[in-house]
Amino acid sequence: MAGAAVTPPGTPSPAALRRWRRRLADEREEAKVYRSLAGRRTGEEREILLGLAEAEERHAAHWATLLGDEVGPPQRGEFRMRMLAWLARHFGSVFVLALAQRAETRSPYDTDLDATRAMAADERVHEEVVRGLAARGRARVSGTFRAAVFGANDGLVSNLALVLGVSGGGVSSEAVLLTGLAGLLAGALSMGAGEYVSVRSQRELLEASTPDPTAHTAVPELDVDANELALVYRARGMPAEEAERHAANLLQHYPSRLETPGGADAGSDVIGTGIGAAMSSFCFFATGAAIPVLPFLFGLTETAALIVACVLVGLALLLTGAIVGVLSGGPPLRRGLRQLIIGLGAAAVTYGLGLLFGASLG
Repeated sequence: MAGAAVTPPGTPSPAALRRWRRRLADEREEAKVYRSLAGRRTGEEREILLGLAEAEERHAAHWATLLGDEVGPPQRGEFRMRMLAWLARHFGSVFVLALAQRAETRSPYDTDLDATRAMAADERVHEEVVRGLAARGRARVSGTFRAAVFGANDGLVSNLALVLGVSGGGVSSEAVLLTGLAGLLAGALSMGAGEYVSVRSQRELLEASTPDPTAHTAVPELDVDANELALVYRARGMPAEEAERHAANLLQHYPSRLETPGGADAGSDVIGTGIGAAMSSFCFFATGAAIPVLPFLFGLTETAALIVACVLVGLALLLTGAIVGVLSGGPPLRRGLRQLIIGLGAAAVTYGLGLLFGASLG
């Protein structure tokens, strides 16, 4: 009777070989992601991304060494890594960095006995590096993106609630359509104007706190000592001892400008421009508010139109919530479901109130 095949001692099992090949393919794909992102960056960010790519290639070399002659033909990595690589090649946006951050959090090396402790530590550090790079990207788009996301969500929820509330009151489909279009235009204009005023006010507050760029010209004429000049820096938030040293150094070696800690320019860059935020808010609110109206525009009426409107808005809320989740580094599905529950819940309450008032007025 023939016995079962036995793997010789020291010889990796077929399952181990498959796992090593999969790890090798994933590391190669991850290195491609970082190299593709680096190709769309310059300066320090490019160097950081290339450093990450080199680290992933070292990890790939570890698995290739373990495989030895069993390395086999090159394999494709996991679908999510291939998708990341494709996005990095074609877009290179903050979304890719946010997705890469989530990918780093799912590293299996903490529990993989064939990975070294250094590799597991590398992946934890990579997560923090990518988090920092993603934070830079989020800061660059936060002003306009915030206006876009809130504008789209407000348009979706408020106009769906308006359409459902009016429908619950028992008015005709034509009246619902007119109300929805009026709500779209009024809401978009209100959102755009409000966002412009909000961003302009924030920028003006920052500008009011910005040091006078010509203040340094008064330094040679100052009739003060280092202790008094230190008050300038302490007023700007610098610790007392550091302010004393800075003031003494300034009076001893007068520079070409009066240095101050921090600056408002970076803050204003994060906030964005008033016009940009207003246009973004207007366009995205109008886009979101148009979705509940579409069924009525295409001739659907009454219950059918309301059901289609709710389905379309629900899908849009899931999408916007997932996008926010990706950018914030959170779970996209959970954020999408949260948006869906809140949005449809608000619309359902409005519809109920419409039914109540419609019945009382009828």
